[in-house]
Amino acid sequence: MKKIDLGKKENIHFIGIGGIGMSGLAQIMKTMGFTIQGSDNSFNKNISNCKKIGIKVYKGHSKKNISKATIIVKSTAIKNNNIELIEAIKRKLPIYERAVMLADVVSLKKNIIISGSHGKTTTTSLISKILSASKLDPTIINGGVINSFKSNAKFGKGEWAVLEADESDGSFLKLPINYSVVTNIDNEHLDYYKNFKNLLEAFTRFINKTPTIGKSIICLEDKNIKKIIKKLKTKNYLTYGLDKKMNYQIYNIRYFLNKTLFNLKINNLGKKKIIKNINLNLLGKHNVLNSTAAIAVCLNLGVKINTIKEVLKNFSGVERRMTKIFSKNEIEFYDDYAHHPTEIASVLQSIRKVHLDKKIISIFQPHRYSRIKSLKEEFSTCFKDSDIILLCPIYAAGERRDKSYNHNHFSKLIAKNSNKQVIQINDEKDLKNYLKKNLIKNELVIGMGAGSISKWLKNLKGNL
Repeated sequence: MKKIDLGKKENIHFIGIGGIGMSGLAQIMKTMGFTIQGSDNSFNKNISNCKKIGIKVYKGHSKKNISKATIIVKSTAIKNNNIELIEAIKRKLPIYERAVMLADVVSLKKNIIISGSHGKTTTTSLISKILSASKLDPTIINGGVINSFKSNAKFGKGEWAVLEADESDGSFLKLPINYSVVTNIDNEHLDYYKNFKNLLEAFTRFINKTPTIGKSIICLEDKNIKKIIKKLKTKNYLTYGLDKKMNYQIYNIRYFLNKTLFNLKINNLGKKKIIKNINLNLLGKHNVLNSTAAIAVCLNLGVKINTIKEVLKNFSGVERRMTKIFSKNEIEFYDDYAHHPTEIASVLQSIRKVHLDKKIISIFQPHRYSRIKSLKEEFSTCFKDSDIILLCPIYAAGERRDKSYNHNHFSKLIAKNSNKQVIQINDEKDLKNYLKKNLIKNELVIGMGAGSISKWLKNLKGNL
């Protein structure tokens, strides 16, 4: 990949700066001393974090926004008819996708790249916290806000960078790798890959990119990762999961209300070791797997096990990953980013394991017509550990309305295949009215989705 010639006098404009990845890169480059500005159609918390460190952000897109810009960085979500993009092409400004600019910025670092369909953000956060606690001062770009950092990005003076990689558009293949993690591979982003075979091939290429001096940490608990093992040209990987054949074997998992305990057998490079009673301040088997990936990476970097255990015990989590919003009348309200059937099922299973006595009410806001269309059957079966499902309208995320989608039919399909009561919700006001009339006590309410559902939940506080 040709190196980008960047000077500190450049004025770098980010089109779509409000995205989690774009805002993270913008903050890192600003901290490095570059002149950064950006624009987006609406303001959010990511933009607030940018503005706090002096990044100028324009609301809305306009030719005037880029009048002083010398370089453009664009999100893959930006369409070709964007007025700023058209103006930049007209002015013959250099235009780079986020992944290309990110790869250039971190090219002088040793990079730990975390990929996979689910669990990337939590795994990235755990590795980041452990390396920070080890005084390695890593650079971090994450897909979610790490609660203890209050941001998703941090420029570190150390030699390591910890980066969440986006497989949704193939851009994860552009990043330079020293160590990598693949948490799992699921039936997702087929709008870009066209078919599942292409997705598997992309992950195969990703693992094969790991150099001989590094390691790829892969989860063989995942059936789809097992499918690509034989296609790997490199043997330079370590495995984790519950099977005895794993390099990092998880066993004796114990679930509690506010923590998860587990043991780990390590068989790496002929050395065998047992770590007992790892205390994880997160719930669910999926988070045990995520933390094991983090342990494997950090042990290979020479971090002491006592430091790792201390971080896992006190980890304060990631924003929108089973985040408690508030409690009222013995009812707990949680917010989660889960918007894929596998994620929803994992979250609900985790809650059910430790809250046997509570009535679980799921508020689900479907995300994108294309995702619901391709995974309709999987969505219909993933709510079995919930008691009631409140089904909100689809959050289109820029997609055109698909007239083939029928809210009533989707509701009935979930009710049938998950064998649960489904209530159709029309809008935010309807949600508030339903909960106001029907909540009693000893219930747990969890909102799930990647759209506006988080804001709806926060607006409930003080209105119930």
